[in-house]
Amino acid sequence: MHHPGPPRFVAAGDEIELAPRDPDPSATYRWQLVQTPEDSDATVGDEPVEQLVPDVPGTYVAELTAPDGRHRLTVRAFPSALSPAGVGGASGSGFSGRRSGQVSGGVSGGVSGGRSGSGSYGELATREKGEGGRPRLTLTPVVEGDDAVVEADPQPHPNATETADDLAVEFLVDDRDDVDPSAVTVGDRELRVPLSAVGDRLRVHAVAIGEDGYSVADAAEFERDEEELATDGGTAVQTGQTVTTNQPYHPPEWAEESVIYEIYIRTFGGEEGEAFDAIVDRLDYIDSLGVDTIWLTPVLQNDHAPHGYNIVDFLSIADDLGTREDYERFIDAAHERGINVLFDLVCNHSARTHPHFQAAVNDKESEYREWYEWRGDTEPETYFEWEHIANFNFSHLPVRRYLLDAVEKWQPLVDGFRCDMAWAVPNNFWREIHDSCNDADDDFLLLDETIPYIADFQAGLFDMHFDSTLYFSLRQVGGGQDAELVLDAIDERTEAGFPDHASFMVYAENHDETRYIVDYGKEAAEAAAAATFTLPGAPMVYAGQEFGQRGRRDDLAWDHADDEMREFFSSLADVRKQTPALSADGELYRVDYAVEEGWDDRVVAYARATEEEAAVVVLNFGEEPATVAVPEEASNHDIVADEDVGADGAAVTVDSAVVLPADSLV
Repeated sequence: MHHPGPPRFVAAGDEIELAPRDPDPSATYRWQLVQTPEDSDATVGDEPVEQLVPDVPGTYVAELTAPDGRHRLTVRAFPSALSPAGVGGASGSGFSGRRSGQVSGGVSGGVSGGRSGSGSYGELATREKGEGGRPRLTLTPVVEGDDAVVEADPQPHPNATETADDLAVEFLVDDRDDVDPSAVTVGDRELRVPLSAVGDRLRVHAVAIGEDGYSVADAAEFERDEEELATDGGTAVQTGQTVTTNQPYHPPEWAEESVIYEIYIRTFGGEEGEAFDAIVDRLDYIDSLGVDTIWLTPVLQNDHAPHGYNIVDFLSIADDLGTREDYERFIDAAHERGINVLFDLVCNHSARTHPHFQAAVNDKESEYREWYEWRGDTEPETYFEWEHIANFNFSHLPVRRYLLDAVEKWQPLVDGFRCDMAWAVPNNFWREIHDSCNDADDDFLLLDETIPYIADFQAGLFDMHFDSTLYFSLRQVGGGQDAELVLDAIDERTEAGFPDHASFMVYAENHDETRYIVDYGKEAAEAAAAATFTLPGAPMVYAGQEFGQRGRRDDLAWDHADDEMREFFSSLADVRKQTPALSADGELYRVDYAVEEGWDDRVVAYARATEEEAAVVVLNFGEEPATVAVPEEASNHDIVADEDVGADGAAVTVDSAVVLPADSLV
């Protein structure tokens, strides 16, 4: 279906992309605005991919005429004073200098589910802004008797003066779903639809609106499943229907609890053409580290650059790595061990040696000229003056079709995509990929590389985000700044507008940066690693980090591995998996502590806790052991080293990191 997807929540003045999904480049598509606010002068052009800028608050409905019929897309525009621009975590795609502001939402046939809460957004927009920021929202779908009910839990920004009761909630029902508008009712913090009025699927979207803006959108979904029962003759017959609920903007459970291992594939090991076999040979080793997810740097045909991000063929495995059969054999071997595989997906650009770019640069009349953005006759648009790549033109349907075909080719093989330069690709295109992958496999993961992170990418674009804020804080702490910065970095997620259900990949190094141990020493490297395993998020280990590798992209020095450090990493992974307080369900708490011996600013302590149990973590980024007084609820037994670390009184001795079981702190 060419329907352009879920409607949008935006602020007046924000630009959004309109594009058909699953496009046929040879077909004709036409946009028109069939509803605008009375005083709006907004228009759209006649290209298949257009940009709409709502100029006043209100509801806009854009209609797409496509080969399979007409499809409507509802855009809800709030006053410009509520725009997330300038607020921490505001949308900012970076795409062609545009700010995204286009949070995924939904409306059915122009059905606005309406608002609930104490104030209207019009009233909120006229208030004097406080010192807070974007509110947050989580939707929960439930079936109550004969009704589908969406419950909204709005929360104010942590620095706001307003309370949850002050927030309004705007509900929208998805344009794509067959729902009778008169059946939709909105109560106090809920939207309700009789199941009899629901077709095969019902998707509801909403935002919370406060004095400083509107939240990242969340979504809730209901879907009918046919129940079948085999008769004595073995023929399946329909016996009834059940309704299942889903929170499509929440990450897969496996991903939240994962330990990710990044492999820079061309230096991991093996002769030319045997890279995948080399990884298979070390899968038992990787498994022993407690890893359950492997991310490989790009595996497709590329130019001379060994990192693989300059792709010349999006549909073929690189010859120097092996064959597709080799790649699939690696995936099968990983899956046999319960290890998931992430495919590094590059959509922003191709290599300049790609045949399409070569045709375009050598012939301005080439059919491939429109595939790329151009600065001049022979100079393509790019970022950071990268001289070997050329940015794709996403306004050209053949580009979208080509990349969607690549997604469809690789998605069935793997468990998720690590999405390169996510900020440089139109948000709307990522929404289409997310929905396509989720429809094929509702446990599929989309992980975005966006630096700094963007809160709006949580709204139906990606399931997990690079936590570059924590990464940079760990680097600052390694360089001598106060260790409390790591806790401030976690607080920043909420301050940026991410909802509580957002998920993050946390890391201390990757293939783009120098090794942490080189810059800051072994003790700090171990403390940084412990931070990634004990703070909220999915830890990522860059291959070689676990045994003290010093070269960023050099061949791994397997023969010079630090076995003691490798055991430390393995123990961290085991402790994380065996300690519920360190799971995705564990909340993070600041605790009182005192450094009795050592440098105060090199030490930080915190707790993770569920309702049943807790753990106190102490990190020491200094070169010398520290003696630290911790809360009396904590034991003196470090479960990472499996040893008693008690000192005088309620203090413990910390070399680099300890994890101490504790009585419940909740």
